[in-house]
Amino acid sequence: MTPHTFAHPAGVQPEHSPLGQISAYADRYDPALLFPLPRAPKRAELGLSGATLPFMGADLWTAYELSWLNPRGKPQVALAHIMVPSETPNIIESKSFKLYLNSFNNSVFDSAQAVQDRLRADLSEALWRGEAVRSSVGLKLLLPEQFGREAVQALDGLSLDRLDVECTDYTPAPHLLGADHSQAVMSEVLVSDLLKSNCLVTGQPDWASVQIAYTGAPIDHAGLLRYLVSFRNHNEFHEQCVERIFMDVWTRCKPLKLSVYARYTRRGGLDINPWRSSHPQQPPANVRTARQ
Repeated sequence: MTPHTFAHPAGVQPEHSPLGQISAYADRYDPALLFPLPRAPKRAELGLSGATLPFMGADLWTAYELSWLNPRGKPQVALAHIMVPSETPNIIESKSFKLYLNSFNNSVFDSAQAVQDRLRADLSEALWRGEAVRSSVGLKLLLPEQFGREAVQALDGLSLDRLDVECTDYTPAPHLLGADHSQAVMSEVLVSDLLKSNCLVTGQPDWASVQIAYTGAPIDHAGLLRYLVSFRNHNEFHEQCVERIFMDVWTRCKPLKLSVYARYTRRGGLDINPWRSSHPQQPPANVRTARQ
């Protein structure tokens, strides 16, 4: 099986993707099903342009529905953990990712390693389409004998959801954010299970838990919780929501250090968990929450 040649994705819009459309499910390997979308337009809305960004990070994907045939025709199954660097020029639209994974169902591969290598090559091509590949996609297959070691845990941190606040804004309201710069610099980790947004194209709900870790002037907890709730009727992809949260907190609260990590519930056998950080650090472990 050889990689295909594809066109540059510049100018491609989300509505051109398979989202919200009736799709035939191919069961033979087809990398052309992957639909890359450029990150640049949504970043431009946040005042971000060019190669220099105020954050680094990755999008952590888990694929729960992956199967292929071995050389004797026997079905094989695995989970896939995928780490997409945030510097890739494109994201991959999630329904196209699901269709692509389904195309492995009746395709023969010599080994799990062959599947892993093919996934990495195809995803790298789509994510960097139109540019030279500058960093690799992290990819690991978990075979059935490893399934029992998959953990479930909550995000660490002080829960904002304990606060009894009045919420009246349901589209992003960055004016709710604030920090007391008359106080000493502190470090804390805050979490909430109340983040909800909607798919940019279909309007279907996307549910998430979010973790915000920072060093700086104390951020107002009530305002931060109300701000996170304000995404409730907002239409944007997961990666875009996390970058919007990062930039709003970064510009409004002016912390010295900041990281934002959201774990979204799975849809179509995939979960997407974006993480953005102002400073170099190890990415979070791809460990699912109870809702995922």
